[in-house]
Formats: sequence, C-alpha cells, structure tokens
Amino acid sequence: MGDDLLKGEDNDQRFEVFQSTGDGVDFRVLSWQWASIIFLKLTFATGVMTIPGQLYILGAAPGSLVVLGWGIINTYAGVVQGNFRNRHPMCHSVADMAGVVGGPLLREVAGVCFIASWIICAASGINGATTALNALSDHATCTNWYALAVTAVVVLVASLRKFGELSWISWAGFVSVFAAVFIVVIGVTLRDRPAGAPQTGDYDFGYHAVAFPSFVQGISAAATLFSASAGTSAFLPVISEMRQPRDYKKSLYLCMLTVTAAYLSFGLVVYRWCGKWITTPSLGSAGPTLKKVSYGVGLLGIIVTGILYVHVSAKYIFVRILRGSTHLQSNTFTHWATWLSCTVGLSIVAFLLAAAIPIFNYLLGLAGSLGFAPIALILPPWLWIFDHGEWRTSSSPVKMVVYYLHWVWVLIGVFMTVGGTYGILQSVVDAYRSGDIGGTFSCADNS
Repeated sequence: MGDDLLKGEDNDQRFEVFQSTGDGVDFRVLSWQWASIIFLKLTFATGVMTIPGQLYILGAAPGSLVVLGWGIINTYAGVVQGNFRNRHPMCHSVADMAGVVGGPLLREVAGVCFIASWIICAASGINGATTALNALSDHATCTNWYALAVTAVVVLVASLRKFGELSWISWAGFVSVFAAVFIVVIGVTLRDRPAGAPQTGDYDFGYHAVAFPSFVQGISAAATLFSASAGTSAFLPVISEMRQPRDYKKSLYLCMLTVTAAYLSFGLVVYRWCGKWITTPSLGSAGPTLKKVSYGVGLLGIIVTGILYVHVSAKYIFVRILRGSTHLQSNTFTHWATWLSCTVGLSIVAFLLAAAIPIFNYLLGLAGSLGFAPIALILPPWLWIFDHGEWRTSSSPVKMVVYYLHWVWVLIGVFMTVGGTYGILQSVVDAYRSGDIGGTFSCADNS
C-alpha cells in the first residue's frame, strides 16, 4: 500500500493528516473560494509595499520582468507542490515532501527553512504594524511598546486553531491592504512632484527604464521581489484543511493572477510618479496626510499578515508534535497546551526579529533568500524530478528538455540562496554602518 501511495495510485482520504469527523476538531471545513482568500492574504501582504523601491533599483523594465518572472515561477512551484501533495496526501508541509524525496535529514532542513521563512515574514508584519502606529500617532511612544501590543494581538488571533476560523479576517485583511495601497497609487498621481522630493527648485527625479545596480543591490532587489510572491509553501497546510484538496488549483490560479497583476500595476504607477523618492514602506509616498489615511486603512491587513504567518508556522510544529495521536483533533489538555505553546513561542521569536532588523525590505529579502529560495526554488523541481524520473530517458526530446529544465531551476534556486543571502546580509551591514537602520530594540520612529 505504501508504494502505491507514493506512486499516486491510492489517494484514499484515510491518508489525509486531518480527518473529516463529527467528533473533536474538524479542521477540514474550507471551500476552494475561502482557500483563495487565505492564499491571497498570505501572498498579498507586506511585500506589496516594497515593490516600487525594488523597481527603482532595477529599473522599470527589468524590474517588471523580474516581478512577472517570479510570479510565473512561483505559480508553477505551487502547481508542482500541490500535485505532489495530492499524490502523497500524507504530506502536510514542504518538510514532509522533502522527507519523501530526500529522507529524514532533508525533512528537518526543509522544516527549519519553512519556520525561518514564515517567522521572518511574521516579523515584517509586526514591523509594518509598528510603522503604521507610529505614522498614525506621530510617534507618541516607544516603537517597542507598539511592537509588544501588536504581538499580543497576533498571539490572541493566531491561536484560533483552524484556517476556517481565520477566513473572514483574512478577507478583511486583504481588502484593508489592497485599499491602502490603492489610496497611495491614486494619491501619488495627484501631486505635482513626489512628497519626499524637494518642493522647490530643480531635483533629480530618478526614474529609469533600465537601471544598473551593483551585484549586492541587484541580488537583494531580486530576492525581495521573489519573496513577495513566494508564499506557495504556506498553501500546503491550507490545502490539508480544504474539504476537497483537489480543488486547490482554482485557488492557486486566482490568487497568483490577482497578486502578480496588482504588484505590476501598483508598483509601476508609484515608481513612475515618485521616481527615487519612494518611502520604505511605500505607503508614505503620497505625503503626510495620505500616509496617515493609508496606514489607518491598512493597519488591520498588516496585523493580519503577522497573524497568518504565525498561524502557518505554529500549525507546522503542532502537526509535527501531535501527528498520529488522538490529541491532534481532540480537545484535550495536551492539544491546547501544545497549540498555545507554538503560537506564543513563535510570536515571541517574531517580535525579537522585528526589533533586531527594523526595516521592511531587509526582512523580506532575508526571508526570500535564506528561507523561500530553498523551499520554493530548489525543492519544487526536485519534487517534480522525483515523480517524473522516467522523462530523463524518454524517447521524446520534449520530455527530456523539460526534465533538464527542472535541473536548471534547481541551480537558479542554489544561486538565489547563496547570492541572495550574501546580498541581503551585506545590505543590512551597510545600512547599520550608514545609519539607515538604528540600533536593535530602538525606540526610534520607523515611519
């Protein structure tokens, strides 16, 4: 039976991690429509606020191609991961998939990458929320107090146990961030010159169709743009809570088409009207009044970002600990103690990261290169190769080309992991030296 399952010949619901049950906790309540909403909020989050700044580094044309290219690659990665998961329904996460193709050691490596990626992203959500609160209050108190308050909210809501219980707040969060970004997009087009530029006299606008960044700048920008749409690894735990896991492609395509189109349109408009005078995050680019309006509208969505990312990370650890036991879907003390320990512990880690690296772009770039590149660029083609090994010796030239293109995909992932991590870390070091980043646990205004 095990061999049949690994070959995709037996997809009996008995092999699903969560069972549909009338007793205990029934996790599998999501329709594909609600799964789409959660996918959207997992992807369309703090990353959208970094797009214009990365277009400035790369130039409008190359930057747009990078956004589009990563969107296509990440969509295909989602397809590969979802197909593999449905062939091997015991897989709840990318770590489980890595275990199938590479054994226990690779499973643990992938698990560490998964946790690191999403906790760094959760930290970016906390960081973004403190930026919003500072902007709204004119920095009325120490940034760390705001971070603690946001972390407390994240813990409370992320501790809801099912994605189904987070579906409505995910929808509200998506609408919140989308509306906030849209306000900025409209706002920047109504100004005679960028809000951050000198308001009198000549100035360098800084718009480039093609830019010529250094290697560190270019690879850092590419890693940041990659991470903005590389969230497909978080879709897998959501698929496990769908009533019909095979409907996941509907959710995936709707999500990625919406996100890629929004990234391109929003990013290009803001960059076209602001040039190099883009704030980080970009919600402040339309001037002080609209900055407060956009942050006020988007605050809920930014906090929901942290909530979902902590929930995804906690769910992975929770399932790893209780899988196969009666406690997984039972309202026992062990069930609750394990779950709350995961959400509280990971929220604390996210808070510490947000305080240690208090700049959006660097957090997201670090997540992209150190975490997402291995699990979204190296692992997916490996999964495909595992299930399509016979294509290597196929009599069809097309199949052979496709097979080796997946190995090229692996090499791209290795390059982004090594080069991207180096670029981001060097950028962080340079930013500390230049004073662009204050000290760790600083009370300074980050808005």
